[in-house]
Amino acid sequence: MSERLSARQIMEKLVSFPTVSHDSNLPLIEWVDAYLGGHGITAHRHYNETNDKAALFAHVGPDADGGIVLSGHTDVVPVEGQPWGTDPFEVVEKDGKLFGRGVCDMKSFDAQAIWALVEAKYEGVTRPLQIALSYDEEIGCTGATPLIEAMDGVVPKASAVIVGEPSMMQAVTGHKGGTGFDVHMRGFEVHSSLMHTGVNAIMYGAKLIEWANQMNAENEAKAPSEIDAMFEPPWTTLHVGMIEGGTAHNITALDCRFVLTFRVVPGESVEEWNQKLRDKVAEIEAEMQAVRPEAHISLEEIFDVPGLVPEAEGEAEQIVRRLTGDNASRVVSYGTEAGHFQNGGYSAVICGPGNIEQAHQPNEFLTVEQFDAGVAFMRRLLEMIRG
Repeated sequence: MSERLSARQIMEKLVSFPTVSHDSNLPLIEWVDAYLGGHGITAHRHYNETNDKAALFAHVGPDADGGIVLSGHTDVVPVEGQPWGTDPFEVVEKDGKLFGRGVCDMKSFDAQAIWALVEAKYEGVTRPLQIALSYDEEIGCTGATPLIEAMDGVVPKASAVIVGEPSMMQAVTGHKGGTGFDVHMRGFEVHSSLMHTGVNAIMYGAKLIEWANQMNAENEAKAPSEIDAMFEPPWTTLHVGMIEGGTAHNITALDCRFVLTFRVVPGESVEEWNQKLRDKVAEIEAEMQAVRPEAHISLEEIFDVPGLVPEAEGEAEQIVRRLTGDNASRVVSYGTEAGHFQNGGYSAVICGPGNIEQAHQPNEFLTVEQFDAGVAFMRRLLEMIRG
């Protein structure tokens, strides 16, 4: 039997693993697997296609459906180029705050979930408790669907999922859907003095970006639905935050690449917006090929995050409200894995320690007060499922 660690000790261990999305998370997963195993809990891993990352899930309690899943992700965003005042992969407490990459987003919740699972094993519960730890959430929640599929038939099907993204321990019942594309404009190089005989990939890319601006203006001008009005902003947004291309100021650009993303309100369809994009791309591509037939535009979808739709009397929401006493209605514009779980047949809600404003920031922190609130939440959850 291994040492029974506190939630704080587990969190400090998790933060020590630099699980930036472009690197492997296997050392963290192996540690969690061994720790749970040392307490008699069988964990299951699901590897990605290249076997350099893995999700982990585990079950405690009766071998029956209808349990509660505590869902978190193990990856974090990079620290390169950020002015940190401490080692980002060591938890440092100062002035009532815990500093470190992932303390807020979202290794504190992961640690509390692991702690709760071990406590449930020792104390006994009448309702099952599960954890589900994913990879690659930070690059578009791409590890969520494989994890949910891997759980099917291996552990009993739970009915409610609490996704522990930072929400100040308040219930969040809805979020926008999201999709993103790598866009590659392929033009034709000529000297800029003869630009009419070439295809400038940057300038044609600008047409697609300007279309995004126009769509944002039109969306803002529309009257939102009742559900959409809960969001800030209450409309679908299109965004380009990265762009590169060209070789010299006097050559029409052969290539232009950028990332175009959508955050879609629940009253609209991600699929319809994807089709609008493809229609516009076809229109611009035809203009390019009228000058040089070999010019073209390539689209590669890099993520697809379904929205979380507020549920009428949702079970997961009711559990969180019972444990927190929070009865307010809240939605957020960022995406989470909750929408994937909802699509997988679970009732889903977001509730976790910390403020989302600290996520991804240099000197990311979580207040000790919020960490303690998360532990208290888990204690109340254990009391509830002991029956």
